[in-house]
Amino acid sequence: MKRILIAEDEPSIVLSLEFLLGDAGFEVITASNGMDALALAEQHKPDLLVLDIMLPVVDGFEVCRTLRANPELRGMRILMLTARGREHELARGLALGANAYVTKPFGTRELMKTVGELLAESS
Repeated sequence: MKRILIAEDEPSIVLSLEFLLGDAGFEVITASNGMDALALAEQHKPDLLVLDIMLPVVDGFEVCRTLRANPELRGMRILMLTARGREHELARGLALGANAYVTKPFGTRELMKTVGELLAESS
């Protein structure tokens, strides 16, 4: 079973993502801030991280940069899911090592298609 870590501080989004991804057969772990996301990524080594940029304690850009610098976690797929959809933010996220970038509000079909593609790449 593929494991997905959701790093998101908005409870309603966490709930909807947990339901959507859990219903699709994924094991789901959640973190509400960037520091917890880093710790859970090291502990559980998920196949995919769904990462918000605007997280408390450590932002999503720094989480992405830190994970890409860790040889044990470098191969983890990272999907940035954020309301910050300006071109320079997208470019920064991808430059730091994100594999994909989806802006909020997002459609569930679009999100699940992207998740499926990222996990297929990691197999």
